[in-house]
Amino acid sequence: MIALVMFAVALLLLLLGVPVAFAFGGVAMIFAFFTPDVGFEVFNILPFRIYGIMSNTTLMAVPLFIMMGLILEKSGMAEKLLMSMSALFKGVRGGLGVSVVLVGAILAASTGIVSASVVMMSVIALPLMLGAGYNKGLASGTIAASGTLGQIIPPSIILIVLGDVMSVSVGELFMGAVLPGLVLVGLYITYILIRAFINKEDAPAIVSDEKVSVLNLLSAIVPPLLLMMAVLGSIFAGIASPTESAAFGVVGGVILSAVNKTLNFEMIKYALFETMKLSGMIFMILIGATAFSLVFNELGGTDIILDFFSHDIGNVWVFICVAMLSIFILGFFIDFIEISFIIVPILVPVMEAFGIDPIWFAVLIAMNLQASFLTPPFGLSLFFLKGAAGNSVSTMDIYKGIIPFILLQLLGLGLVILFPDLVFAFI
Repeated sequence: MIALVMFAVALLLLLLGVPVAFAFGGVAMIFAFFTPDVGFEVFNILPFRIYGIMSNTTLMAVPLFIMMGLILEKSGMAEKLLMSMSALFKGVRGGLGVSVVLVGAILAASTGIVSASVVMMSVIALPLMLGAGYNKGLASGTIAASGTLGQIIPPSIILIVLGDVMSVSVGELFMGAVLPGLVLVGLYITYILIRAFINKEDAPAIVSDEKVSVLNLLSAIVPPLLLMMAVLGSIFAGIASPTESAAFGVVGGVILSAVNKTLNFEMIKYALFETMKLSGMIFMILIGATAFSLVFNELGGTDIILDFFSHDIGNVWVFICVAMLSIFILGFFIDFIEISFIIVPILVPVMEAFGIDPIWFAVLIAMNLQASFLTPPFGLSLFFLKGAAGNSVSTMDIYKGIIPFILLQLLGLGLVILFPDLVFAFI
């Protein structure tokens, strides 16, 4: 039971605001020191684990995709896309909301960085939606949910992390997540159109004399789509690994930025420094989580959980329901990175014991973790949106607006559970 106490203490420290890496690493050291059967000898293999993390070619894709997204964030691509899309859907009730979802999906497939997408959409789209008379809750929810699509639509950082933690092909994970991601896009668009039909005051049509030419529309949409096809297409076709495609994506992002005449030294400096900070944070958490897992496993924590599900319960669907519910509830309080590095490794042995397909299970986890960005009170997308929106929307507007989209995400998760072929369609 000491292992379970250790797990509870780590969660308590996270809720108290202790930095993640130090919470996990500190708890591991304390419990190793005060447990005679473990001792600090358990950390003798930690340097080898850290070396393995730093030399992991799969994880090398993380800083590369982060840098690609940061460069594209400053390229002006999102603004051109949204302006063209909104002009295309003028005169359609809910059309601006639909264009926001579509732009969010394109940004997700181009950048994969939730924070950048949500902030960009908040700065660009929120004034447009509020100016057009959109309900504040609907506008906030649409932007937060659309900006968070980067969690499930490849190239997603969380899919790369899950691929490494669960020892499955990142390329196959990317292919498996495509259709579930599009299902979410379809659910969002359907909800916006139905709500606009029921109450036209919530999402009025845009009345504008501005015309969008085919050339302007193509110039806004084609470049990011080409980059997306080059990065993901090379992975799906087996031409390049995710790491190699990520490196190509950085080059493509620089070229797009140069074409948009936004490439300069300050932008490159910003992208490099932010990439270093975000990557450093992720790898520090991974090192702390590795120390935690060494002690947790030495205390028999994994064996307790494996015995509980495989012998005491013995039902695969009960395990799936409990696992998904646990991840969803934890997502209210802790970040997707902590869940990926601490909770998922505990679930993997049980998954293997039940013979569950790891690709399908990883996509379920990714869809569930996407909800953690939206669930109050600690959903990161809600913080990003509020920070960028300022006083134009209240926190309560954001909370009210995001609830329907959380329910839509749970519906999408249920559809993938009921229809596993959604994951295997492109594999």
